[in-house]
Amino acid sequence: MKLIFDKPRENAVNALRRAGYSFLRKDEQTGEMSFTKRIGNADYPRFHIYTRTSPRGSIEVNLHLDQKKASYEGTTAHSGEYNNDNKWLEQEAEMIKKEFI
Repeated sequence: MKLIFDKPRENAVNALRRAGYSFLRKDEQTGEMSFTKRIGNADYPRFHIYTRTSPRGSIEVNLHLDQKKASYEGTTAHSGEYNNDNKWLEQEAEMIKKEFI
């Protein structure tokens, strides 16, 4: 699920930390940052976010739900849900919007 904030009141790190996300890593080549939020006591399922900030300051948030860890060594493929039909994703997206707007 993609969310775009044209004039965010806060940077991605601060807004997502307030929303309960932990910073995972930053790709130094692309500037893309990754964040996760556990749903329960186990590592999975979890919410996973990739963010990008444009040169003009808008923030693009790509949210999905990781159902399990990557199954094959050396790959990043996993059982992720990206669509708007998932109620957990819809509710999480609404909560994230409140932190950016």
